[in-house]
Amino acid sequence: MSEKKEFWRWKEYNWHDKDIDWRKGDIITSGVDVGSVSSQAVVLVDGKLYAYSNMRTGSNSPESANNAMNWALEETGMKIEDIHYTVGTGYGRVNVPFADRAITEIACHARGGNFMYGPSVHTILDMGGQDCKAIHCDEKGKVTAFLMNDKCAAGTGRGMEVFADLLAVSIEDVGEMSLSVEEEPPPVSSTCVVFAKSEASGLLREGWPKNKVLAAYCSAMAHRIVTLLERIGVEKEFAITGGIAKNRGVVERLQKELGVEILQSDYDTQIAGALGGALFGQALVKKQRAKK
Repeated sequence: MSEKKEFWRWKEYNWHDKDIDWRKGDIITSGVDVGSVSSQAVVLVDGKLYAYSNMRTGSNSPESANNAMNWALEETGMKIEDIHYTVGTGYGRVNVPFADRAITEIACHARGGNFMYGPSVHTILDMGGQDCKAIHCDEKGKVTAFLMNDKCAAGTGRGMEVFADLLAVSIEDVGEMSLSVEEEPPPVSSTCVVFAKSEASGLLREGWPKNKVLAAYCSAMAHRIVTLLERIGVEKEFAITGGIAKNRGVVERLQKELGVEILQSDYDTQIAGALGGALFGQALVKKQRAKK
């Protein structure tokens, strides 16, 4: 028997900048973001992005942290011992065995978002695997206010994975497919992922095509995000971090409903938390050295 395809399973990857000689670096720092669904490790050399990885979080947080870091360092010649300071963040931040400090993902996403989008960004939406956070920050990436919704996975990355599997559509294709409808359907009404899944199954039985069901779900997700953002207010400029930022079906509907243009970045939106952790690490090393 052939193995069942897991449509929710997104591509894991790593990268490093071959033009940077880390051995000549003065300050090498890293951030490890162990989330409920995915884990990322980022390495900075003198404040420049040198290496990163993005992979699925396993059942064991310390092991997930080690795996993410080892993969980021693969083929670089660098070892964990060569890194001057490491910050753990995310859901499993206190379980990063080699971290020098743990910092909340809210602070790290604000700092990472500031690096990725520039000092003009003042509202950051972090769409995580199991929760959604709306963050206000200043021009230095310091958090000034935030709100979090973690009541259900329906408005998160995990909820999107459940729908991809239900409809047998690759997670990378969900956003594009949801935009291929001639007319926008009403959003699914359920706020719980279990009931939303049941509602979607009912729509499929009624003869709705997959792209229409996905459009209804992406629309519902965008609307729930807007409800959260309205509670804290959207200060320009506005940016999104996390995996959902790669889903055009949600982003474009969100942009339309908010009436605000969402900033774009050449950086991978999923590494924002780990990147922020590495930036905090760099600042802490500089502070330590200044005292000597």
